[in-house]
Amino acid sequence: MSTDKAANEPDEFTNPTTAALQLVPRRLPTVMFAIALFAYLIAVTQRSSLGVAGVDAANRFDAGGAALSTLGVMQMAVYALMQIPVGMLLDRFGPRMLILAGAIGMALGQAVVAFAPTLEVAVLGRILVGIGDATTFVSGLRIIAAWFPQRRVPLMQQWFSNLGQIGQFLSAVPFAMLLHWSNWTVAFLSTAALSVIVAILVAVVLSDTPWKRTAGSRVSLRGAFVKLGDAFVRPGTRMGFWAHFSSQFVGTVFALLWGYPIMVQGLGLAKELAAVLLIVPMLVGMIAGPWIGLATARWPLRRSNIVVLLASLMTASWIGLIVWPGVPPLWYFLIVLVATGVCGPGSTIGFDFARTFNPASSYGSASGIVNIGGFTASAITMLLIGLGLDFGPQTAAGVPSWDAYQIALWAIPLMIVVGIGGLLAERRRTRSRLAAEEGVTVAPLWLAVARQLRRKHDN
Repeated sequence: MSTDKAANEPDEFTNPTTAALQLVPRRLPTVMFAIALFAYLIAVTQRSSLGVAGVDAANRFDAGGAALSTLGVMQMAVYALMQIPVGMLLDRFGPRMLILAGAIGMALGQAVVAFAPTLEVAVLGRILVGIGDATTFVSGLRIIAAWFPQRRVPLMQQWFSNLGQIGQFLSAVPFAMLLHWSNWTVAFLSTAALSVIVAILVAVVLSDTPWKRTAGSRVSLRGAFVKLGDAFVRPGTRMGFWAHFSSQFVGTVFALLWGYPIMVQGLGLAKELAAVLLIVPMLVGMIAGPWIGLATARWPLRRSNIVVLLASLMTASWIGLIVWPGVPPLWYFLIVLVATGVCGPGSTIGFDFARTFNPASSYGSASGIVNIGGFTASAITMLLIGLGLDFGPQTAAGVPSWDAYQIALWAIPLMIVVGIGGLLAERRRTRSRLAAEEGVTVAPLWLAVARQLRRKHDN
């Protein structure tokens, strides 16, 4: 790759134009996307490996529901808390360095979990996993923004987000099989080795932009905080936060910690079937995500309506599960999993808000703010479910009954409603700012639909 900059190559802090990207070898963006995707896929594997190990962890560490939830809660809390510094570091050092550091951190964290003699040591390991995981997704989004034309970015973001969820399959099937056929230490050391492979690949091949191996803004600490503050005061960034908050956390809570116990302890499903069902939302999301990306690119002024529609659908499905008289049948639980999978990709729209309402030089800070949303909701929901289970009815064997899960799972619709409320409030501020600064007035959806129908009728 030439180090001489052509006249029409973009500044490293500016999203490249289509004309500038025509100078890049045709297959190189695909290679960079594939490496970033592999890094994220393995990060998801590390993140969700605890999901199928929840019952084993309870037995290994003799932990109850609230104590067990600390494994997932601490990981998610650290992930969320790291998003602000990660966003600032992303603007400062570029995505390649952060993905590399994250892979090393996750490898160390899973190794700690592998040998953990107590729950407290295992929590420390999962904290390291959370720190490493925190760097990967937003860094991959920056890679996409640097290597692809802007009209393709929303679609590529959906492919990135949803193909990365294949990591849930790796944890739900191969990892689960390895865990049950060998032992705890071998299984978690094997996942640690995957992150070592990522670190080597990123160090050798990945580049931040088509023109720079590592691109970052050489700003002072004070300047980094100024960028962060500028990103936060934009209502479009905060709208992205609530879009992510309301859409992402359900799939994370299900895959990372409580899905497997819900199915095995609550619904009484076989462990083998539960391990397979863990990947249903991921598979559905892979199908729905690209269509949501196309809709986002086609109707950019209606992105918030898409998020609200998806979040409302997910809320209705989970409430139906909770209020079902007795233990719900498998067919309805499958509907809930499909709804969760369809709605999950709506969270990626939050990053599109960050991209379009912020300059490229502060996209890392804005993305970090957005990414806090879903993982904050995840950590709170995990903890609420654990507390609900400990206070709910138990079976004779001391296992939470379905009645306990019905109480605990009200945390899910509660958090979605909070997220939708925040999104609608920030949407109002964002549209007011668009009208004042750019003269763009966004009519309510029902009025826009009525106008469109009237035009078709007149024609």
